[in-house]
Amino acid sequence: MKVIPTALPEVLLIEPKVFGDDRGFFFESFNERAFDEAVGRPVTFVQDNHSRSARHVLRGLHYQIEQTQGKLVRVARGSVYDIAVDLRRSSQRFGKWVAIELSELNHRQLWIPEGFAHGFLVTSDSADFLYKTTDYWAPKAERCIAWNDPALAIDWPLAGAEPIVSGKDRSGASLADAEVFP
Repeated sequence: MKVIPTALPEVLLIEPKVFGDDRGFFFESFNERAFDEAVGRPVTFVQDNHSRSARHVLRGLHYQIEQTQGKLVRVARGSVYDIAVDLRRSSQRFGKWVAIELSELNHRQLWIPEGFAHGFLVTSDSADFLYKTTDYWAPKAERCIAWNDPALAIDWPLAGAEPIVSGKDRSGASLADAEVFP
């Protein structure tokens, strides 16, 4: 596995070794020992999630203020434009974001540690999105930053299309008004 730091150094792009031939491919999608070594600390995942979304569905930018979640995310089918935003007020990179294309073809994964918001936009006809979390979903601790907050100025690849967002995501807070991490 190849680990590549992003513009937000704690957010890591992970490229597994893929073994392919005319029959298909094989890759190890998770190895606890290799992952812990890559992130520099032991990480325990407690929940695996799977979502399917249509083209232009935008989910996020989500985080939990308590029961914080680190996420290891990947796409099993289709492609997404994946975003992580630093919400640690003490960080020099507070409010900065990084975007990575995740797809069934590139097999990339993204590690988004605690203290970051996460979201994605489906760029294929549909996408199956898989993610492991380090803590359980806690609805009362869940928060959402507006996907289109001008302070973030995320360059979503919408090409003039309107994103499909949930009511919760439509009413996300601005970064200035959001409850963030110390």
